[in-house]
Amino acid sequence: MSLVLHKAARLSVAPMMDWTDRHCRYLHRLLSKHTLLYTEMVTAPALVRGQARHLLRFDPAEQPVALQLGGSDPIELAEAAAMGAEEGYPEINLNCGCPSDRVQSGSFGAVLMEDAALVALCCRAMIAAQPAEVTVKCRIGVDDQDPSEVLPEFLSQIVAAGVNRVTIHARKAWLQGLSPKENRDIPPLDYDLVFEMKQLFPNLHISINGGVASLDQARELLDAGMDGVMIGRAAYHNPTDILQRADDVIYGGGAGPDPVDVVLAMRPYIEAHLADDSRGGGKLAHVTKHMLGLFAGRPGARQWRRLLSEQAHKPGAGWSVVEDALAAMEQAAA
Repeated sequence: MSLVLHKAARLSVAPMMDWTDRHCRYLHRLLSKHTLLYTEMVTAPALVRGQARHLLRFDPAEQPVALQLGGSDPIELAEAAAMGAEEGYPEINLNCGCPSDRVQSGSFGAVLMEDAALVALCCRAMIAAQPAEVTVKCRIGVDDQDPSEVLPEFLSQIVAAGVNRVTIHARKAWLQGLSPKENRDIPPLDYDLVFEMKQLFPNLHISINGGVASLDQARELLDAGMDGVMIGRAAYHNPTDILQRADDVIYGGGAGPDPVDVVLAMRPYIEAHLADDSRGGGKLAHVTKHMLGLFAGRPGARQWRRLLSEQAHKPGAGWSVVEDALAAMEQAAA
């Protein structure tokens, strides 16, 4: 494991479909220099069969950034991982935790918790095919599995395959009976089991995920013995409270910039995006939808969100919309 990734993995932002795209990650990197960022899940078939290499696009400023892959065919995953490494990703993460119907039908995601041997084969193939570090994100089990039996066996198999770092979402996934949204909240959290895994696998870098709502909670989990903490929705909806403070609280550096300065720093990126007509780009809302939570809990935040939500999607919307939203927020806060 590289020293940069080892340090960065103390805190990470979870891969979230439709949320952690390249625009979101660029914004998050302005708030925190060190937090490890993840792409949305990209399926190996889309890359290998569909030749959708544009899905791997990212700005070098996002580093350290990891690519998450979905798939269950070792040969295909190996080829997709090699493509990711060629594009410059230092980490390739295998998704063994997503419970969506679409993912299940492709025999990957959380359903892979039922076949640890296959996951190990996939990891071996990905490791052999390219130089980037291969990691796994998993659940503690699925459906009627007993996590205390399934999880240690799962981890032992992937460790034997050469995996040195894993992120464990401390909930079961119920593939039958719960929607993906319900799977994020309804299955009870079992942090104790994840801590037990750290005792069983002391040399395995383990990040804990699920239900972490604040940076202070993340700090407590690290102090209690976790190697890393992954935060999902809280980091997305309230990026300033989580990420702007992360470099100070988690990494021992200085705090990130004020959110107003972050907005102003986004201007060159936004204007470059507006001028990019390739692949359906060029829409202001593609970027600003990720900026709605920058001022969460602060005076004028409602005006900021409302103006961006109402105006950014309109044809021809440009940087002036962002300036107007800032002005409306400042006026409401005065």
